[in-house]
Amino acid sequence: MRLLGLGVRAGTVVVGVAGVRAGLQRDKLACVVLASDASQRTVDKVRRLAEARKIPVLRGPSAEQLGLELGRPPVQAAGVADRALANGMRSVEE
Repeated sequence: MRLLGLGVRAGTVVVGVAGVRAGLQRDKLACVVLASDASQRTVDKVRRLAEARKIPVLRGPSAEQLGLELGRPPVQAAGVADRALANGMRSVEE
């Protein structure tokens, strides 16, 4: 999650469900991180859109913890636009 925080500071991470969905619709994201406790509706909407565009979806910590890592209130979803950062996050998860 530290990589995600670096991405926010660099301006390559979109925070929030609406921003993530917009980024996916514009093919601007390389991966998506969903909070482990994100609502089922959020998971369904974001995952369906990401899968349609073949964008990987990673499960992160709770919305509270994700928000803390990003310096924000609780966050259910974040999208990574930078491909190198997304690849780094995916390799750490594996």
